[in-house]
Amino acid sequence: MPREMQDQRSVPLSNGISVLCNGCDADDSFAAQDLAEGLRERGVAVSAAAPVSITLLRSSSSEGRAALGGAALSPEMQAEGYVIVPRGSGLAVIGATPAGVFYGAQTIKQLVDSAANTGPVLHLASVRDWPALKYRGLHDDVSRGPVPTLEFQKKQIRLLSNYKVNVYSPYFENTLQYTSDPLAAPPGGSITPAEARELVAYAAKYHVTIVPEQEAFGHLHFMLNWEKYADLAETPHGHVLAPGAPGTLPFIQRMFGQLAQDFPSPLLHLGADETLELGKGQTKADVDARGLGAVYLDFLQRIVTTLKPLNRRYLFWGDIAMHEPALLKAAPEEFKRSTIAVAWEYNPHPSFTTYVKPYTDAGMECWVAPGVNNWNRPWPDNNLALPNIQGFTAQAQASGCTGQLNTIWDDDGEALFNANWYGVLFGAAAAWQPGQSSIPQFQRSFGRAFHGDPTGKIDQAQLELTACHALLKDVVTKGGDANDFLFWVDPWTPEGQTIAAKMRPLNRELRLHAEQALILVREARQANFLREPDALDVMELAARRIGMIGQKFQISDEIATMYANAYALQASKVRTDRSELLRDVNGIAHPNGVQGKMEDLRSQYSMMRDLYEQAWLKSYRPYYLHNMSERYTLNTDLWIERGDKVRAALRGWRETSTLPPASQLGIPQAPAAPASSTGTAR
Repeated sequence: MPREMQDQRSVPLSNGISVLCNGCDADDSFAAQDLAEGLRERGVAVSAAAPVSITLLRSSSSEGRAALGGAALSPEMQAEGYVIVPRGSGLAVIGATPAGVFYGAQTIKQLVDSAANTGPVLHLASVRDWPALKYRGLHDDVSRGPVPTLEFQKKQIRLLSNYKVNVYSPYFENTLQYTSDPLAAPPGGSITPAEARELVAYAAKYHVTIVPEQEAFGHLHFMLNWEKYADLAETPHGHVLAPGAPGTLPFIQRMFGQLAQDFPSPLLHLGADETLELGKGQTKADVDARGLGAVYLDFLQRIVTTLKPLNRRYLFWGDIAMHEPALLKAAPEEFKRSTIAVAWEYNPHPSFTTYVKPYTDAGMECWVAPGVNNWNRPWPDNNLALPNIQGFTAQAQASGCTGQLNTIWDDDGEALFNANWYGVLFGAAAAWQPGQSSIPQFQRSFGRAFHGDPTGKIDQAQLELTACHALLKDVVTKGGDANDFLFWVDPWTPEGQTIAAKMRPLNRELRLHAEQALILVREARQANFLREPDALDVMELAARRIGMIGQKFQISDEIATMYANAYALQASKVRTDRSELLRDVNGIAHPNGVQGKMEDLRSQYSMMRDLYEQAWLKSYRPYYLHNMSERYTLNTDLWIERGDKVRAALRGWRETSTLPPASQLGIPQAPAAPASSTGTAR
């Protein structure tokens, strides 16, 4: 939502629209081209002869001044602000800079509605708008498994720019190819220097700066696992560089020398977070003598000094140094001028002051880094993500921080980026809008803005998946939710049985929420042509995976109960009682072709493997896919094997009239049956 907006009336676009940019330079011409393409995406015909027009203007031109009524853009609007005013039968976008004109054009896209049954309309509105934060970024983990294709990264850039994000920060541990250190980059799973330079040039057209992060202290296991670099590690083949090792600074200097060539941004990111091994190996004596904070900050300062010839400023994560406010205040002024501290925290809190105050008190520039809470989950937990993004970004504004770097992490390698757009767009809104962005307003508008859904069903589907996370809170650990562990845990193991007891009261409600999300997405897609279908495919897959958590535990209980009943009937003279129960468990030998319980689980894992692989390959390189899809295969095989055991038990019963105990087949004890309405147990 812009800062100031008056929606006057709507005009139909049944006869199309024209996009005018008379005498524009290359930047504004590109903005006009991008706008025209965006309008076509929304079902609008773009034609020079159309009666409704959008005109892009610079405030310095006579035409721009006339459209503004002689007024000038205020100082805070100069860099990226814009004005939209009604002009004739359409609108004029006026900005002082290429970025301002471009962002005004992005707002025009959102002023077009493709309403159901009426065709597209344009809202004729008066708008004045400019950003609350100078830097509005997305930090994208490309090192924990999924490595995006160059084409998908370009799509990310286009969509981020639509919502006025101006920084894209890819996170590298070992997935950028360094010509000086070629060992670590995995074949097929790394980005070449040529690809990096191509992405930088592409992003510049969209006013997005690529600010790469190359870890330069911790999180370097994929590098340090090579024997060539073993002497640089704090602990043998560990994760953290040893500050005192002779080759450490030259190693960093080599990486960042190439990084600066491939990414000509004025900013580079050093990482330097979670240096948990520091002081436990080569530098133990130094840490014991001087303290962890002193050793950490001293090495950070030496890195910055070493990289000074690159003439950049360096971001670093703020989780370690924030605990050393006195050392920060005493740090050299050159170090403070050369760095930007990025405070990070991914949970909601009433206040985030403690995360930024050590840096503002030390006179250092700071950004904040909330998170979309996508890691280790089939779908992001927006119960945590939205208030975290809202509160932390508002704190940044109140504390005088200059940027927000919303974060995506792929900790267990399973994450699909197309699941993250909800949190990404809310981060964009929170960084642009002053104060606290409204979560309810965002939840009502996301589906229409991102997917072009006028029904509200995509928004409701988002809430259904959010409800799933809330339902599973604390099932595994305090604050736990619908996470990947719950999806993968074997319900027949002792650990799985402990969780099964907690899941029993929740399974039905969980499945109904997930199924309703699936229904809503399907209904929205049937009613309209929606944008970003790949993201909706991932949403459907997430609903299936979350629903499968409940279904898996339900079916496990049903199998255990059915086998216990069959075992109790093994001496019965009515042979069909026992055989029908076992056939329903396994299904393969059922005379009517009925699918059994174990086949249900086999089929679900197999189907979701196919859907997962399809979704992966729309965004990522094939590298690392089998690390993830193999788990679906293993679970498919697991339930095939268990079905075979039950089938063997059925054959044995036919010959001996005896069934093996459930434990011999790995089947857990049947859960206690709930009391019926008459008070008798079934």
